Formats: sequence, C-alpha cells, structure tokens
Amino acid sequence: MKKITIAIDGSSSTGKSTLAKKLAKALGYIYIDSGAMYRAVTLYAMQNRLISTDFFNKEQLIAKLKDIRISFEFSKQSGSTEVHLNGKNVESKIRTMEVSQLVSQVSAIPEVRKHLVKQQRLFGRHKGVVMDGRDIGTVVFPDAELKLFITASTKIRAKRRYKELLDKEEEISFEDVLENVKSRDHMDSTRKDSPLFKADDAIEIDNSNLTVEQHFDKVLHLVKDKIELINKNS
Repeated sequence: MKKITIAIDGSSSTGKSTLAKKLAKALGYIYIDSGAMYRAVTLYAMQNRLISTDFFNKEQLIAKLKDIRISFEFSKQSGSTEVHLNGKNVESKIRTMEVSQLVSQVSAIPEVRKHLVKQQRLFGRHKGVVMDGRDIGTVVFPDAELKLFITASTKIRAKRRYKELLDKEEEISFEDVLENVKSRDHMDSTRKDSPLFKADDAIEIDNSNLTVEQHFDKVLHLVKDKIELINKNS
C-alpha cells in the first residue's frame, strides 16, 4: 500500500490542525504542524526581546535562525505530538494570544520561510505525512497527491478561537479575537513571500456548519478514495 503526502492549507482557526492530527492518527502517518514552527520562531523572538507589539528587530532574528531548533515529540500525557524549541516543550506557550498577535509578522519574513520550508520538506521526504499550514500545497509540497483548502466564515473562526482561549483561562474579549483573526487573514493573504491562496488542484471545504466529526469523516472519505486510486493505478 503506497503512502501519500496530504497538504492542508487554510486561514487561522479553520480546524486544520485538529483535522490533520486525526487524519495522521487514523492513517498511521506523521503529522507536522507547520504553523507551530512559525509560532515557535515567534516565541524565540519574544523570549530574546527581538519582537513586541511596537518593535521588531528582523535582522537580528534572521541572524539567529541557525540557533533555533524545532522538533516534534510525542507526549504520552496528551496523546499527541507536541512542539519543542531548543529542547524545551513549548506547546502551550506558542498557543497564547501574545504569540498569535505577532506570528504573522515573523512568518512574512522570506528568510524565516525559506529556513522552515527546508525543514518541512525534510520531514515529508518519505511520504506518509499530513502537514497543515498556509503554503503547504503551493510551496512546501506542490506535488502532494492530495491537497485540501479549508475555509470557514470569519465570525465562526473567531468564536472557535475565543472558546479555545477561554478554556485555557486567558482573559481576552471576543472583539479582540475577531480583530486578530481579520488582521492575520489580511497579513497572510497579502504578504509578498508565499501568500495564502488555494492551489489550483486543491479541494476546497467550507466547514462553517460542520462538526469536528463531520468534517473529519468527509475528508477521510476523500483520502481513502485518493489512496485507493493511486494504488490501483500503480
């Protein structure tokens, strides 16, 4: 049974990561959260005082890229893969609103994208990988056997993100979350290097009115059909 590469793109809070994790587990594939890699670089910049809401030393961050080591390690406690930055588990730290407010600035830097895309391609060189992000089907894996582009309305995405932050006991208003979602959409789609857009051969799925299970079942059916077709023609 031949394994394939599954590339999942879409805007923030569309459920890409949840979907990708469930797919990888169901298929026995490797899951890579590319967005978490950009968040980890952002956290590094914050910890080293290279970025804040009103300051960004891009040149110094670029010079420090060689010192940033990102890995994905399985956690028995959570039952899933978690992000490690320079040997330390930062899974919870990279999901904060503070990181969310700054990550689009970091991900817009060409040198950062080039550095991380190189790593992402190495992760997927043996197939059997599910990767989600903003440019997976267009830049990282343009030859992926299955490309998905996940969408949902802005307000619904903001509600999902707001609930996620409340569950983590973060003090934040819905209006701030909604503004952050809109801001990230604008920055992700208008940046000069690898902007967010749907690949010509990607299948678009709007999950605004789908439950997590409905979304997963729909995509899993597409994946199984694609794998069956490829193995039938091989």
